[in-house]
Amino acid sequence: MTTVLKAGEANLGTTIMAVEFDGGVVIAADSRTTTGAYIANRVTDKLTKVHDRIYCCRSGSAADTQAVADIVHYYMQMYSVEHSEAPRTRVAAAIFQELCYKNKDALSAGIIVAGWDKHTGGQVYSIPLGGSLHRQPFAIGGSGSTYIYGYCDSAFRVGMSRDECVEFTKNAVSLAMARDGSSGGVIRLAIITEGGVERIFVGGEDLPKHYEG
Repeated sequence: MTTVLKAGEANLGTTIMAVEFDGGVVIAADSRTTTGAYIANRVTDKLTKVHDRIYCCRSGSAADTQAVADIVHYYMQMYSVEHSEAPRTRVAAAIFQELCYKNKDALSAGIIVAGWDKHTGGQVYSIPLGGSLHRQPFAIGGSGSTYIYGYCDSAFRVGMSRDECVEFTKNAVSLAMARDGSSGGVIRLAIITEGGVERIFVGGEDLPKHYEG
């Protein structure tokens, strides 16, 4: 496999996140895309569908991450035809990892892959810069993630419900947006379960408030 695009000018200085719960996953991202110090898009959708119940969150070069996601989407369609069933989340994550690792010197791509399949249920995989692959109960990425590691480690609990995961994710991403100049706009979330994908939009006026100022 070879890369399609070299690192692009538009960078997703961003905050992305995914959390597992019993029965599915919650994924989220802010919506700001920057080109240097210029905000190129305030309402980008960084939650990218690669199959019916498998999504990825993208950080790094917008051109690189979109190209890689398009390639994985193609392979997922081929997989479902050849095997006559929906692909496993770990298969999508493995293809992302192979593309990112083999092209690590040409790509700027940090990916979180999350989804649900009948074999393993909800799963979250992190593929940071360099192309390693890690299954985690929750994953954070992008420039905003550096501000919220302490909060996430403190607030995360194994066995949280779907609604608790949604609140945990909203709070974490909004905290990152408040501190990181490259993260901002609105929060887009998706809840992925056996029943399908539920999208949630959190506008600026509805973002959690953590302090008065």
